[in-house]
Amino acid sequence: MSGPSKPTPFRILVIKLGALGDFVQAMGPAAAIRAHHPADEITLLTAPAFAELAKSSPYFDRIWLDDRPGWLRPLALWRLGRKLRRENFARIYDLQTSDRSGLYFRLLGRDRPEWSGIAAGSSHPHANPDRDAMHTIDRQAEQLAMAGIVSVPAPDLAWAARDVSRFRLHGKFLLLVPGGASHRPEKRWPTARYAEIAQLAAQRGVTPVIIGGADETAIGAEILRACPAARDLTEQTSFGDLVALGRDCLYALGNDTGPMHLIVAGGADASVLYSGASDPDLTAPRGRRVTVLRRPDLARLSVAEVVATLPLG
Repeated sequence: MSGPSKPTPFRILVIKLGALGDFVQAMGPAAAIRAHHPADEITLLTAPAFAELAKSSPYFDRIWLDDRPGWLRPLALWRLGRKLRRENFARIYDLQTSDRSGLYFRLLGRDRPEWSGIAAGSSHPHANPDRDAMHTIDRQAEQLAMAGIVSVPAPDLAWAARDVSRFRLHGKFLLLVPGGASHRPEKRWPTARYAEIAQLAAQRGVTPVIIGGADETAIGAEILRACPAARDLTEQTSFGDLVALGRDCLYALGNDTGPMHLIVAGGADASVLYSGASDPDLTAPRGRRVTVLRRPDLARLSVAEVVATLPLG
């Protein structure tokens, strides 16, 4: 005599596109969604830049990459709509809550699944008129609470950490993240001041380690010229490397940029520098000890003010 049959798993879709920091801050909600749907099949619709990170996470069974079709690509848009409808999702968690994800809601037609988000007609709307004034983490937690998920952990990306032994970092090291989006120079603290911090750290027996992408190689070289004891890892680290370096470092210092979110999610204590171009009350990384220093013009933030937040004594 056969035992009771297992219930057929539901299909769940999570939508999260956005920038790197936004993606990292959505990993707490992703963990909560997985805990709420332990036996269901969860698909993530995300940007190609986050494919590798998403595939290594324990929260999703499938990853769909969004190539952002719009009204100027009607065939691609029609194909995406057909794909969404064919999957017969039981519920969709829209963690993007943008005009684009609202468009995807409309592509589902009249027979839509349950939808957690802000699109007009959502079955589980985030019905808070002040949602845009909330920190991303708080906003998404409240959105999920209104969909029946009441416990949302902080983002923890320990699962993403990679082996960083190849960098041969021994002893205490200070991560420096002096870059940021090239089209937002107002969000960068002057490179010369990062160089001063590097020199001070080296004098106190702490190795400065410079992190950045292809756009930051010149910055890394400038700091290295001023402080030959530093290690320049610009253009050498993956997302998983940043998580591991955040786990292992003494401290991290950087601008308001996506890699700082990965480093803090790895466990780093950190100081994050904000200009008037963005609001830390809405977007700052959260961790055990995160100090936010903000000035309308970052050029007015002194080295002494930053040093006071660092464990270099």
